[in-house]
Amino acid sequence: MSLTIKIKKRNGAIVDFDQSKIAHAIQMAFLEVLHEPRVDESASIASGVAEMVMARYGGSVNFPNVEEIQDLVERGLMSRGYFDVAKSYIIYRYEHAKMREEAQEEVVKKIEERGLVIIKRNGDREIFSIDKVRGLIEHSMSAADRSVVDIDAVMNQVQLQVRDGITTAELEQTLIMVARSMIERDPAYDRLAARLLLSTLYKDGINVDVLEADVETKFRAAFVASIKQGVAEKLYDERLLTFDLERVARELDMSRDLHLKYLGVATLADRYFVKAKSTKKYLEVPQFFWMRVALGVALAETGAREEWAIQFYNIVSTLRFVPSTPTLFHSGTPKPQLSSCYLNVVDDDLEHIFKVYGDNAQLSKWAGGIGTAWSKLRGTGALIKKSGTASQGVIPFLKIANDVTVAINRSGRRRGATAVYLEAWHYDFEDFLELRKNTGDERRRTHDINTASWIPDLLMKRVREDGYWTFFSPDEVPDLTELYGKKFEEAYARYEEMAAKGDIRLFKKVKAAEVWKKMLGMLFETGHPWITFKDPSNIRSPQDHVGVVHNSNLCTEITLNTSAEETAVCNLGSVNFAVHVTNGVFDTNKIKETVTVGMRMLDNVVDINFYPTKEAQTSNMRHRPVGLGVMGFQDALYMLNIDFASERCVQFADTSMEVVSYYAILASVALARERGAYTTFAGSKWDRGILPVDTVRLMEEERGEAIEVSRDTTLDWVAVRAAIKQYGMRNSNCMAIAPTATISNIAGSIPAIEPIYKNIYVESNISGDFTVVNPYLVEDLKKMNLWNGAILNELKAKDGSIATIAGIPEAIKNKYKEVFEIDMRWIVRSAAYRGKWIDQSQSLNIFFRGTSGRELSEVYFYAWRMGLKTTYYLRTLAATQVEKSTVSTAEYGATHKRDTSSLVSQSTVEMMRTPDAMLPRVPEQAVLTAVMAPELAPVAVATQPAPVFAQPTSTQYVLHRAPEVTCESCQ
Repeated sequence: MSLTIKIKKRNGAIVDFDQSKIAHAIQMAFLEVLHEPRVDESASIASGVAEMVMARYGGSVNFPNVEEIQDLVERGLMSRGYFDVAKSYIIYRYEHAKMREEAQEEVVKKIEERGLVIIKRNGDREIFSIDKVRGLIEHSMSAADRSVVDIDAVMNQVQLQVRDGITTAELEQTLIMVARSMIERDPAYDRLAARLLLSTLYKDGINVDVLEADVETKFRAAFVASIKQGVAEKLYDERLLTFDLERVARELDMSRDLHLKYLGVATLADRYFVKAKSTKKYLEVPQFFWMRVALGVALAETGAREEWAIQFYNIVSTLRFVPSTPTLFHSGTPKPQLSSCYLNVVDDDLEHIFKVYGDNAQLSKWAGGIGTAWSKLRGTGALIKKSGTASQGVIPFLKIANDVTVAINRSGRRRGATAVYLEAWHYDFEDFLELRKNTGDERRRTHDINTASWIPDLLMKRVREDGYWTFFSPDEVPDLTELYGKKFEEAYARYEEMAAKGDIRLFKKVKAAEVWKKMLGMLFETGHPWITFKDPSNIRSPQDHVGVVHNSNLCTEITLNTSAEETAVCNLGSVNFAVHVTNGVFDTNKIKETVTVGMRMLDNVVDINFYPTKEAQTSNMRHRPVGLGVMGFQDALYMLNIDFASERCVQFADTSMEVVSYYAILASVALARERGAYTTFAGSKWDRGILPVDTVRLMEEERGEAIEVSRDTTLDWVAVRAAIKQYGMRNSNCMAIAPTATISNIAGSIPAIEPIYKNIYVESNISGDFTVVNPYLVEDLKKMNLWNGAILNELKAKDGSIATIAGIPEAIKNKYKEVFEIDMRWIVRSAAYRGKWIDQSQSLNIFFRGTSGRELSEVYFYAWRMGLKTTYYLRTLAATQVEKSTVSTAEYGATHKRDTSSLVSQSTVEMMRTPDAMLPRVPEQAVLTAVMAPELAPVAVATQPAPVFAQPTSTQYVLHRAPEVTCESCQ
């Protein structure tokens, strides 16, 4: 029986429930009493125990402890009539508990008598001092945290874990684990765990003791030494030695390490810090790491390089701006592949197909996330003139692409990641929809790559009108991949006429509603293909004069032109809204500073970057696109006291992104003035005086219908237009909002632009799992004297939802709604108002708590009507979860169901009928009701969790163990 639950060990650590251990313990009990292990019976009893654990705790963060599991084992034995075995098991438990108690009493006695020995890092032995341990804990806390942290409780737990002969490193790890296990009580324990981990990193990595008097001096000297050692071992770019290292070392600020939470420090140490080849020890601690990144990016500067490096350092070390993972990995290294995303398109040519395989392998090798358009390949059954045979279509080539992805380990740190796109009119599109299914011919399945549908507006119109849709093979309609908007619609209609006359050999005509139904069915079942829109992506593109956007990237936020000669590249970084609220006000001056410096860093990446292919270098040097994004949007809402499900949130999404867009564009203009405009600026929308906000009108004109997004502005855009006209733009594209899951872990903020997933959740790193409560919620409850152990336990019982917890004011309940408690249209609406300022796109997950196919259809139609360019994963709840409680969303006149207790595997999920009265009413509803009726047929979701939420990240939440992501390149 596979379980997704945890247990709490006696030392406070949270680990996976392991049924095999239960079976083994029962076997030992049988062996002791009956002199035979009775393997089958032991397994059966263990399975019964597991079922009881799942029923009581499954999907919850109210984890059982070891004693509770053992109680269930006793019940299981007695229920089968094995009373002698149960008696032996009880005696065994009692004896071992007594042994543990006696051993602990002996340890405490030795500590009191100063007889417990500890082994230091250099091998010396000294008497264990409980006072030193207390001193380290007190040193690791701020004055404010000392009033919150129960030091005696920490010390008591530490004493339970120490033993005679324990090493210094083991003791420090014990301290960290104890503090970490208490994080759920208060954010102060998070800060304590972070500082204890930092203390260990300083000692083990750079040989600096935080308790020493001259720690600052040693810290700066260690930085210079680490850079020199890294260069000597060819881990760092030798050009770093051309900087005045002593000068930049003086700018290092150790206190900025205190901005990091425990998971941030642990994530950096686990995956980002460079280790020496010779000693296998860290060359970096957080401030060394940030400065190394800053120095690497500053290599592009031709003058005042130290000054720019210091500016870059100041902006990243304070977590105001965080570059994407490839930049953090490789900045300042000999092969600085700093770019995040690569997009390419495959021509209908065997040589080019295999060239793209090779290109993608190289791009993946250097940590790039890949998005590839396959729409130009002819469909199954199309004639291959040179050989006189029929084509096998796109699917077999995608199978090879899948295997290439699996074979590549990006930068030696993570597996390759690829997304493949196909236009919705392609002859093989219906087979494409099934690529991620876990049933059917495995030769036509791709379980390791992501899939996305590239959808023209015309398909959405045909679905709405209950019309027909025709699939074509690209070899007979070669211009459809290059057309969009009205021109696409005209050409498509012409090809349909030709097909009706018999002038086109290969085509299929079906009801558009059936195509849409299958798209949503596969999306619900497998999480793929994602829904992305071709026309908005092209109509709003600044670069419409030099090419076509054929697809998006791995995380659906990049919309750049591609061709056989050009592989689009994007360089990403995110502004952290969580640190841009000052005294309860969104600090636009601070945003201006952050955005201006961040844009310069991103532009530098274009010049510094190591390009794995010439097509990538050609494209990036011609157009110089960058993707400045945002994260911590929900953090800012909490600090500004704005509910996500509100018009105030929509307004903040609008005005906050306007500020970011305003200063990002002006920063690119300033860079153009200093360094020159990008090569293809002439003729671009920028050159024609068309800004991102203007393109909403263009989309309306092409689509032939209104997009209900306000065009109001609050800043002086006349000045921006004048500046562009005078100096041009340095970058063809400036903004894109990536998922940011990994870098948000580092920064301690909520990822990207989404609401919080859960108010209580489980985070993970290589040391194990630990429970975290939403710190903003804790702070607000403290102010009302409502935060205590009883509330914590109730929050665990409700899996994070406070909707039904008595005594919490309604205003707080509204403020701290979890994502599945928020009508998705609020999230889409905010994205649409934000999106009018963005020249690329946003990585936007769709959170769907219902089970109705018609309702799911309406969510995506609403996203399309609001003008969104792309969507990302579909996140869903299990059917049993949906049925358990209701949350009103009166704003839209609908009621939706949401679980507040446990979650079962999605293998039991079915798309179920929702009463018409529960469906939101919109202009298309009557048509959609007809389109989606009967409801999507029940479909069993895959038994393994991977199909819906791909490979895991370092953050794993309750319920689905997180909205997991594939593209760390964008984060």
